[in-house]
Amino acid sequence: MLYSVKRIGYIVMLALWSIAAMAETYEERVQWRNELRLGWGDQLFETLIWHPAGSVVNTMPTSFSKCYLEDYHYDQHLWVEYQYRFTHWFSFGGMLDMSEVHWDEVWRDGTGAEIDRDPGHYFCNVVLMPTVRFTYFHHPYVNLYSGLGIGMGINGGTEENSKGHKTDVGLAFNITVVGVSANYKRAFMALEFGGMNSLRNTNTVFLLGSRLINVSLGARF
Repeated sequence: MLYSVKRIGYIVMLALWSIAAMAETYEERVQWRNELRLGWGDQLFETLIWHPAGSVVNTMPTSFSKCYLEDYHYDQHLWVEYQYRFTHWFSFGGMLDMSEVHWDEVWRDGTGAEIDRDPGHYFCNVVLMPTVRFTYFHHPYVNLYSGLGIGMGINGGTEENSKGHKTDVGLAFNITVVGVSANYKRAFMALEFGGMNSLRNTNTVFLLGSRLINVSLGARF
């Protein structure tokens, strides 16, 4: 029993020593304070909420007609972020995120045959926010971090809301629960898990848990 405890202790000490040996020095952590990256994020929330609803009616006379929303296209999130590294663990910057959803309005008769199609319908979300990041593991090749952003979300497009407006502005916030960056000199690739949200009030939600997964490429200088 005592031997097992000692063995576990040696393993823990070896693991801690290995982590310390791999960690960056302070000079390495702050030598490149500026960071610029471009990223892509998913639209899982939009895909689940905005999609063709119900089946096409095909058992009615041809005089019957109905409008359907079809052929949804999701442009995903495209974003750019700049960060300035104040210390080895804290950085501050800003992010611009854009996403769109497109669809067709299709009129069909009672047999389901297409009468008319208007493909020009869409909505977009533009999010602009300051961001902070907390890096808790440093290595020349791998960093682990979490982050937070709070700012403004702008929703627009071809559709009007209940007040007849085509543009709405609301609160937006983004949470990075965990992020992993793989580094090679000044270049890096990052994978993040979190969620972006934007709402004007409790009845008007633009984003809710969108951009759960992000990938990005960037450079430090």
